[in-house]
Amino acid sequence: MYSIDNKLTENQRIIYQAKRHWAVLLGPLCVLFIGWLSLRSKVPQSPALIAFGFIWGMFSYIKSRNFDIVLTNNQLLINVGFPLKRSYPIPLNTITLVDFYQPSLGAILNFGKIIIVHAGIEKKVFRFIARPAEFVKEVQETIMTARRHEQPSETG
Repeated sequence: MYSIDNKLTENQRIIYQAKRHWAVLLGPLCVLFIGWLSLRSKVPQSPALIAFGFIWGMFSYIKSRNFDIVLTNNQLLINVGFPLKRSYPIPLNTITLVDFYQPSLGAILNFGKIIIVHAGIEKKVFRFIARPAEFVKEVQETIMTARRHEQPSETG
């Protein structure tokens, strides 16, 4: 969150922040479990499997800690990546579509992927987002509010 705070201007306020879901660690945990089972069965490749699961889990954990999607009153600020961090500031007035997809397990555990299309052509997809429906609803409401404030009022 500290990196997002540095990018906010004085007239911006944070409305919503999306987080990565803990399910991002399910794959590495399954590999570790299979490695542990194979270690008990004296399979010679089991130490390599355990090492792979541990390294994958550490990278997944670090990547999820370095993940920020913050909705402000006039833009989406997105910071993702490890070890190379990428930043995407997306003004709300350029967003043409924001949607989400939840697979079966995602619907049970409440995670999914979000799809953001902006400037009509650029598409960004982020996976393992906690509460994606809530995120999409907040973005859509904020866009509608911003558009209402942009329209000139008719008097007279």
